[in-house]
Amino acid sequence: RSPVVSPQALEDQYSPSRWSPRLDRDTIIDAHLAVTAAGGERGARREGLRSVPRPRAPPPPPAGTERARASAQTLLHVPYGNGDGEKLDIYFPTDPSETFPALVYIHGGYWQCLSKDDSGFAAPPLVSQGVAVVAVGYDIAPKGGCCPAETAAACVAQCPPALPFALCLGHMDAMVLQVRRSLVFLAERYPRIRGIYLCGHSAGAHLAAMVLSTDWTEFQVVPDIKGTVLVSGVYDLEPILHTYVNDVLNMSREVAQRNSPMRHVTPAVPAACEVLVAVAQHDSPEFRRQSQEY
Repeated sequence: RSPVVSPQALEDQYSPSRWSPRLDRDTIIDAHLAVTAAGGERGARREGLRSVPRPRAPPPPPAGTERARASAQTLLHVPYGNGDGEKLDIYFPTDPSETFPALVYIHGGYWQCLSKDDSGFAAPPLVSQGVAVVAVGYDIAPKGGCCPAETAAACVAQCPPALPFALCLGHMDAMVLQVRRSLVFLAERYPRIRGIYLCGHSAGAHLAAMVLSTDWTEFQVVPDIKGTVLVSGVYDLEPILHTYVNDVLNMSREVAQRNSPMRHVTPAVPAACEVLVAVAQHDSPEFRRQSQEY
């Protein structure tokens, strides 16, 4: 459990922009956007790193993604389901062998901003070394969130066949299920991929950790996950229930508990795969605590 009890203290702990030792909160956001516009995550608006507004129209892909798409053989916007966000961008190795490993990257954005289109910057150095890169899209909040059923399985069972299942689930349940389904899709449709390495940042680290806790018998496919890198993730969702992060997610305590990776860690003998849990040097004490406890 989080030792932080003050509502304002929780807001501070889960606001990454408040933890730079060099720049104030407003300046650090501007600096972040200036850097990532050239190399990666331009999908966030300035205020988006805290209050996460919804853009009226999708921005064009940032320069890093455009360069990756121009320099690699790609399949873009590959649907793995019928939801708007259920798309993959696949960057194939420059000189692919008969089989090859794949890095599957799950973007962050506190589950409510950014997209796979902001994730291509990671591809060039990997595809040149024989590794495919898959950027996973999912339906970020506030899409969906209308099902009153108590479990994700019940929601899916009640969902009309023609309706994207994300619209029949709460936001968090839907995102977790979508990312799991993306791995199933890759395993079924791309047999040349031998060995999946998950990587997630922030909210993406949370979703990747939930993938590791999947009971794959429900999907009748077991993806060949060889390793996972989790960076600056949130693994216990209860502390954020009363912060600005939950304003759009609208999670109940039950939903937060059900989707907290910390509650689903089980010993695997032998270990199913190696997991590297990382934090940034200046992440807040709460981010560091969560990573250490997970």
